[in-house]
Amino acid sequence: MSMTPAFSFVTTPDLDDQVRPYTDLNDPEMAGIIAHINEEHIDELLGFLRAFSPLSAAELEHTEAQLTAIYAEGICLQAKPLATRPIDSKDRHRQPQSFFIGFAAPLTQVDELQEQYILLRQRADKKLGKKTIKLTRQVFVVERSYKVSENMLRLELSMDSQNHRHDSSSPDTVPTNEAGYAYLFDLAHNARTASSSQPSKNTTQPARAQVYYTLRKAWRSADGVRAWVDVFLHGDTSGGNWAMALQAGDTVVTKREFPEKVAHLHTGQTLLIVDETSMPTAARLLELWDNPTPPLIICVTQDAADQEYFDDITLSIDARDSSKNSARRHIDRHFTVLPMIMNPASVGQNVAPQIDRQLADYLTKQPLQIDKVWGALEAKTAKALRPLLQKRLGLERTDVVVKVYWRHD
Repeated sequence: MSMTPAFSFVTTPDLDDQVRPYTDLNDPEMAGIIAHINEEHIDELLGFLRAFSPLSAAELEHTEAQLTAIYAEGICLQAKPLATRPIDSKDRHRQPQSFFIGFAAPLTQVDELQEQYILLRQRADKKLGKKTIKLTRQVFVVERSYKVSENMLRLELSMDSQNHRHDSSSPDTVPTNEAGYAYLFDLAHNARTASSSQPSKNTTQPARAQVYYTLRKAWRSADGVRAWVDVFLHGDTSGGNWAMALQAGDTVVTKREFPEKVAHLHTGQTLLIVDETSMPTAARLLELWDNPTPPLIICVTQDAADQEYFDDITLSIDARDSSKNSARRHIDRHFTVLPMIMNPASVGQNVAPQIDRQLADYLTKQPLQIDKVWGALEAKTAKALRPLLQKRLGLERTDVVVKVYWRHD
């Protein structure tokens, strides 16, 4: 047991009786976990402060959140004023403050951290009235698959409203009007299914048992729901091999689902930065676009032919203005795509400087005031790109959402 320094205790309904001291988790992976959360989940940490700390909305508008420790009983967050915040001698919250936020149940082993972190996020999102991650098992049936660009395979899935195979699967829960809604697919399910149907065949378990793919599109049909999932095929990968092996009639299982953070894109001039793994998210975002200003898109691919992915995408325009023709809710190609074709040898390398130069060249010729950014790329590039964009565009960290969608092993 170890005592913590003067933390404010933030109670939650099920932890009112929690007392200090807190229990250290002596695990060599903990430092890496904390660093990952601080790099990739900053918006969630700010959400925890909004939901559970006494800081006001005005204070949090100029606050940086950092995870400083994880204990068996909960997490410790530091709320630090942003360097750009005006100095106010009367502001009693100008100095960094630390807050302890308790888990629903104390950890007995590090493997339980993910579940408790998700529960904490669910509680925070519910309190804030936000959409949240769901631990829901869904079962879809493969209808067919086909290429939609040189290296992009589309899986067309269905879920029958009358005959879905598991009680937990429900077409009513599949989001048909969400952009950037991700499912965690259980790749091992199909390996197990193949083994049981062909006992004599030596079926190899995938290197990765599960992988996230964005729901490219979903829509209601007469007998249930239909959905597209687009899978980028890039070499010998667990996800690509899984997708190519699927046949009509096979079932695919999802274990978890969560909404992407795109609400900040509803106002101002936006910039989207995508590669082959995040193009499906951007495509659906464009089809459901809820901003009067079209976005600028930087699209990074290894193969020039994959740039065609956006050719048939139309930008959705909400025709609420009565002076407009309400029947014309979609107009073609009102967004600009800046293609970047990268040498395949650069896969997994940090290409953030090239992206930054591409943006700089464009803004020199076509001056724009970029207000918000959303992107999703490889881990090294995403991490390096965030500060470059903040500096070039003069934006706060919360306005530059650049996610890690994959890691080069």
